[in-house]
Amino acid sequence: MTWPEERFSDPMSSPQALTLAELAERAGVSTATVSKVINGRTEVAPETRALVEGLIREHGYRRQRQRVRPARLIEVVFHELAGDYPVEIIKGVQQVARRNHAAVVISDFQGDHTPGRTWIEEVMSRRSTGVITVFSSLTSSQRDQLATRNIPLVMLDPLDLPMSGVPSVSAANWSGGLVATRHLLELGHRRIAVITGPPNAVSSRARVDGYRAALEMAGLSVDPDLVRTGDYHIVSGLKRTKELMGLPDPPTAIFTSNDGQAVGAYWAAAELKLRIPDDLSVIGFDDMPSVRWTLPPLTTVRQPLTEMGNAAATMLLALADGRQPAQTRVEVGTELVVRGSTAPIGNRPA
Repeated sequence: MTWPEERFSDPMSSPQALTLAELAERAGVSTATVSKVINGRTEVAPETRALVEGLIREHGYRRQRQRVRPARLIEVVFHELAGDYPVEIIKGVQQVARRNHAAVVISDFQGDHTPGRTWIEEVMSRRSTGVITVFSSLTSSQRDQLATRNIPLVMLDPLDLPMSGVPSVSAANWSGGLVATRHLLELGHRRIAVITGPPNAVSSRARVDGYRAALEMAGLSVDPDLVRTGDYHIVSGLKRTKELMGLPDPPTAIFTSNDGQAVGAYWAAAELKLRIPDDLSVIGFDDMPSVRWTLPPLTTVRQPLTEMGNAAATMLLALADGRQPAQTRVEVGTELVVRGSTAPIGNRPA
């Protein structure tokens, strides 16, 4: 998969592109109004903005004087800034930024997975080098606005399958779910439950598919009662574990689709007076630094978030420099980390 060359070409090299004055003439507005649209200013009527944006998409925009190369600025946007997850990604992005004398701007969508209009205007006004979205998505209009201004976009841990032509970095979620479930099977567990992430998240679906595949390879059918929908938050792990342990035939092990839900499972076990791993084995997904301090330390699948941030930033700067990355779909490997929260089923005290 490759990006169209023209998306990253310098508008100065395209004599067919329209100047600011020509855009204003075709739109029937002032050059000041066109300038406001180009620079992401807010005080423009939506209809006028749409008209100018349409002309830019169709014809391109050519500056009449030599463009000064802006300072390199990497925008990293999260749906929310909470817990270890964003911190580990930011570490990786900053490693690349420092090596390339770039700055990093961090923002979040306050729980939403798609930004509002003011966000894209702020990005354009800062003349950012490129944008990395994390567990988020942009509207088609927002992607077009970035593309027409030669601002490359890379999706890290994309919420859904990336659009054609949009590079992405993700973890090996399917194989992670597979090895987590296989670990529990090798310990003798057969009643293995899963607490999923959000149903609309591609990472969640892949992890559950790996869980299903492991059971099927072992000749076991998937019990629908043992599949519970979560949202990657601690509270859902707490609630779903209580539901599972209230079944007539409860599970002996639970695979939670992220470490946060595993912490919720620990809370539920404490409230139900169950011992981990004697009464219930728990395995997570992420390997966040904090889970090494749970009691017992959490067995989990390591998702290399720092490496993923590093890969996304490297790809972004290559695109910004007009270079084609070696890959536009990067999947970083996951690894099982065995600690104290899983044990053979035969070791449970009578």
